[in-house]
Amino acid sequence: MKGAKATIKLLERQNVDVMFGIPGGVLLPFYDELVESDIRHILVRHEQCAAHMADGYARVSKRPGVCVATSGPGATNLVTGVATAFMDSSPIVALTGQVATGVLGNDAFQEADSFSLMMPITKHNFRVTDPKDLAETVNKAFMIATTGRFGPVHIDLPTDIFTSEVEDGDLAKTVRVPKPKRNLSGLLDAIKLLESAERPTIMVGGGVAWSRAGGEITRLAEILMAPIVTTLMAKGSVSENHPLVLGVCGMHGRQVANYALNNCDVLLAIGTRFSDRVTGKLSEFGTKTKVVHVDIDSSEIGKNVKGRVGLVGDAWTVVNALIAGLQKRKKKETWMERMKTLNKECTCDYDLRSDPLKPQKVIHELSRLLPDDAIVTTEVGQNQMWASHFYKCHGKRMFITSGGLGTMGFGFPAALGAKIARPESVVVDIAGDGSLQMVSQEFATAVESDIPVVVCLLNNGWLGMVKQWQKHFYGSRYMATKFSGTPDFVKLAEAYGAEAIRVEKHSEVAEAIKRAAKCDVPMLLDFIIDPEEDVLPMTPPGKRTSECIMGRCQWKGGA
Repeated sequence: MKGAKATIKLLERQNVDVMFGIPGGVLLPFYDELVESDIRHILVRHEQCAAHMADGYARVSKRPGVCVATSGPGATNLVTGVATAFMDSSPIVALTGQVATGVLGNDAFQEADSFSLMMPITKHNFRVTDPKDLAETVNKAFMIATTGRFGPVHIDLPTDIFTSEVEDGDLAKTVRVPKPKRNLSGLLDAIKLLESAERPTIMVGGGVAWSRAGGEITRLAEILMAPIVTTLMAKGSVSENHPLVLGVCGMHGRQVANYALNNCDVLLAIGTRFSDRVTGKLSEFGTKTKVVHVDIDSSEIGKNVKGRVGLVGDAWTVVNALIAGLQKRKKKETWMERMKTLNKECTCDYDLRSDPLKPQKVIHELSRLLPDDAIVTTEVGQNQMWASHFYKCHGKRMFITSGGLGTMGFGFPAALGAKIARPESVVVDIAGDGSLQMVSQEFATAVESDIPVVVCLLNNGWLGMVKQWQKHFYGSRYMATKFSGTPDFVKLAEAYGAEAIRVEKHSEVAEAIKRAAKCDVPMLLDFIIDPEEDVLPMTPPGKRTSECIMGRCQWKGGA
């Protein structure tokens, strides 16, 4: 059969049921065969969004999301979305068309060296130059994406590979990808450290979300009587209504979570890379703490924070091994009682019933009104940090955001991918007006493909987080952060065929959210919020938590 048909068959054998992309000249043989396939194709309006949709789909389904782009600018547009997935260890398979092998390197029309461009932002990178390699390449790509630490894989496909003959028998060939080696040689040392700890704390990162080990970690915390703090990427991986879960730590984290992180004697860190947004001043982080670091990627152990013990393996396996060794431990409740007391002191009233409308009020109502299986995605900036701090993830709720790369425009397309992966759930993108303007064209995709997501726009007319930094660190010298020509977002959404309403009073918030949650078409809620409201508390970059800017926060637990 032709290579194009073989590619479709290979994708079907990988149980691919949807892909996101835009066709182009070199991809026409592939798209011609796609007509006969049951694979659903979502026609996006920008290739970056195709990658974000595949990413959102992957984070919900725990299966590789597939995105497709043509050669040249199609492939270069895909780069930001692939890099986003790479930084957050999300398994996507990116297919790019390429000019024919005979003219590679000749600066042919729409030729770009996408192979080299993708090299530093993928887990593995392929270019097929022989049709005999096609089947093995596609099969390996899916295995690599979900073996060990998840990540994106790129396949560059010259157009003549699609028109070449491929032997039918090649499609059935099995491939093997070496699994990463576990190293639990320090398990006994880790158990001894945790047994002797008087103030143990568990920090969970994004690896826990991928391994779905939240239930086991909660059980381990109950054995140790240890509080759990989460990174931004782990929000929702453990239920935030459990008394041991203190919430998100770091630059904009809850003060009680940062207190536990900075005052424990033994820190069990699981599936986290110790980002600078968590550690603050790295040279002073954990200097008086013994660290047990668990990660599926051995290169992360000791990379940013030097620990006493490193355990290499997936979170679910390692945590169960720790439970087996610690389940007879006698509990010390003094530290846990201290954490419970501080947690109560860190509970603030953010149901702010005042006008101009405060963003905390919007998040409060979302947290109160959304169902227990809702999926929340976010853009990047103030909206992201308000959501991470104030939104409560419990039950089967999911929280999806761009952590490592901090990509503006991620949340809306990721929400579309998430909704396709779990159509029965309410999916809400918490957005800022800066981010949404980067991807607003995808309202056309949402309407055309009947993907009823909700966009909750926290609209303050600024690049809010940059403005906040200019305010606090640059003497309020504002430059290039105010949107003087911001569009009417209600009219914009309606122009694409979506529903939209504007909300300016706190008394209107709840009803708007209720209406949106029941809507069976894409819907925008344009919340006009107070432009002077900052995301606080905030620990300035490179500073200690004791130098935190508190704002409304009345926390005195560390005093």
